[in-house]
Amino acid sequence: MKIAMLTRNPRLFSHRRLQEAAEERGHELEMINTLRCSMNIASRRPEIYYDGSKLPKYDAVIPRIGASITFYGLAVLRQFEMQGTYPLNESVAIGRSRDKLRSMQLLARDGIGLPVTTFAHDPKKAEEVMSLAGGTPVVIKLLEGTQGIGVVLADTARSAKSVIEAFRGAGVNILVQEFIKEAGGTDIRAFVIGGKVVAAMKRTGAEGEFRSNLHRGGSAQAIKITPEERSTAVRAAKSMGLNVCGVDMLRSNHGPVVMEVNSSPGLEGVEKATGKDIAGMIIDFIAKNARDGATKTKGKG
Repeated sequence: MKIAMLTRNPRLFSHRRLQEAAEERGHELEMINTLRCSMNIASRRPEIYYDGSKLPKYDAVIPRIGASITFYGLAVLRQFEMQGTYPLNESVAIGRSRDKLRSMQLLARDGIGLPVTTFAHDPKKAEEVMSLAGGTPVVIKLLEGTQGIGVVLADTARSAKSVIEAFRGAGVNILVQEFIKEAGGTDIRAFVIGGKVVAAMKRTGAEGEFRSNLHRGGSAQAIKITPEERSTAVRAAKSMGLNVCGVDMLRSNHGPVVMEVNSSPGLEGVEKATGKDIAGMIIDFIAKNARDGATKTKGKG
């Protein structure tokens, strides 16, 4: 198979592992810088150019699109879909998961456990949204934040109001969520491929840090998750329409609650924690499912 990977950094652990896994299985994987692509959006003749040269036809494409270039990255991915190239994750599904508010609304619609989440446009509604979230402490999140950036824990009503008003005054959109104290600064990432949880790890935040992201100095270890947690992860992936994703959950007093569904999960933490060949599983999934025209959206939506 001939596989394209959309990425701006071919040196990342996850990207190197995917390339190694593809080559070990006799496939060819070419890394393409998303921002160096241009598109000819013509009827019945969609074309993609890379540094001025027309790209060949690929059997599959692996989108590893950074959050900062989501809009352009999804446009490039849609162009691949219009050519009939099989996407590991489809553009519409990635778009759903990248929009924190939309993803929460879709998960809630499908009855998936969530922390109480509130949203308001008017910064004067700070006290109202805090009350709806169950009062302080609350977690305040930028809708555009990633890897724990733009996530603030406010312990008091006064500090929460100040943070909410500051964010809204800067013109950025935020969510306000209840703080799941019983999680104890840990979360679970379940790695889903093709509707099955293939690995899971518990992530623990650094000393004094309520965020458990590995990018923020957290640590990870393999964990056996409960049937309810496994079902929640699978349903969350299905709700987003993602073939491959990392589902981040907290253990609350009322069961697992989903914090985020990541459409481009890193492989380093989960592979080192579990000893599993996640990259190989992803390539095997592509080889099994990719076929010309297999994308459901074909660039629609």
